[in-house]
This record gives sequence, structure tokens and C-alpha cells, in this order.
Amino acid sequence: MSYMVGFGTNPRKIHHRGASIVSIKIDSTEVSCQEGFTLWFNKNAPNPNVIDGVIVGGPDINDYYNDSRSNFQQAEAVTANTAPLVGVLARLACKLAEKIN
Repeated sequence: MSYMVGFGTNPRKIHHRGASIVSIKIDSTEVSCQEGFTLWFNKNAPNPNVIDGVIVGGPDINDYYNDSRSNFQQAEAVTANTAPLVGVLARLACKLAEKIN
């Protein structure tokens, strides 16, 4: 399982408001903050909006991942998870560019 959304078999119920509510381009009905929570966030279905490249918290101490929006410890999409990977990939890209030049 991949913990990066959009890459391989990955989490489908990310703890993220923008991902869990349908796009206004698909349904232009106004959604209040409370309605977004009750109608969309608590829905037991994959997110209608996929946020490619987001990395979620990952598995627990027993290597188990519970794909649930309410499980913010594992399903939260935050920059603190993505930033170290971006840093490593940027460094590798620099090294590759130095070799080519």
C-alpha cells in the first residue's frame, strides 16, 4: 500500500475538507460548514476529490492502516508528511543535474 494519494493502491478517505466534499463544478448546491461535516465528511465512501501527491500519516505501530476520515492520526494530509520527501527528491535532482552538466 502506498500512503501517497494517486500513486498505487492508496488511502481513499483522506481527512481533508476539500477532498471530502464534492466540487461545486459537479454540484453547485451551497454547503454550509455543518452540512459539509454531516453530509460529506461522515460519509463512508471514497473522497469525491482526489488530492494527488498528498502523503497521509501512514500505518500504526502494528503496520495497520484504518482508511477512515475520522482517523486523523493516520488519514490527515499535512505538509509535515510531504516536506521531508520533497527535500530528499530536490537534493537528488540537484545531484543528477550536476552529473549531467
